[in-house]
Amino acid sequence: MMNIFRLAGDMTHLASVLVLLLKIHTIKSCAGISLKTQELYAIVFATRYLDIFTDFISLYNTLMKLIFLGSSFSIVWYIRHHKIVRRSYDKEQDTFRHLFLILPCFLLALVINERFTFKEVMWTFSLYLEAVAILPQLVLLQRSRNIDNLTGQYVVLLGAYRALYIFNWIYRYFTEPHYVHWIAWISGLVQTLLYADFFYYYFQSWKNNVKLQLPA
Repeated sequence: MMNIFRLAGDMTHLASVLVLLLKIHTIKSCAGISLKTQELYAIVFATRYLDIFTDFISLYNTLMKLIFLGSSFSIVWYIRHHKIVRRSYDKEQDTFRHLFLILPCFLLALVINERFTFKEVMWTFSLYLEAVAILPQLVLLQRSRNIDNLTGQYVVLLGAYRALYIFNWIYRYFTEPHYVHWIAWISGLVQTLLYADFFYYYFQSWKNNVKLQLPA
């Protein structure tokens, strides 16, 4: 069910993607962007939206799914294969072993899910993986220390999207009968908490009008 918090969350999520595409397409740079995180997001959307061609909910829903699927895979392609963009990718710093996040999330989805069906397990897996997908990006930013404005805004918008979705869940809990989704709630809370440290330093830099730097 749509409400102002969900709409704001979706638009913030969309804005984060547009900021990243703007950086890559206009500046022709992916400096400070973790390919590992982008690959995890591509897997998240590919496994979450398996119903895109079978279950029609609304034009808005289908459009958003197509945008997030298309943008996530195009970002990965840009960083890996674009002749100019790929030169700015910091492979030496982006060394988080992201593949080790995939198997535990998948095994957890097999054990803890709402229904043991293929689509439901994949949807649950995507929630668990999305909760930790930002980790390689946060580690990269901590290692590189100096963070440009667009990269900082991208991460802040991603964190804000998930925080707004928590307000969406709270609103729906009090306005819709029998609205309980513990898996999504706990995964979303974990994801939001991972951003807390970055948010603190981002707003400190904004308040003091200094360049954003994360402690080593």
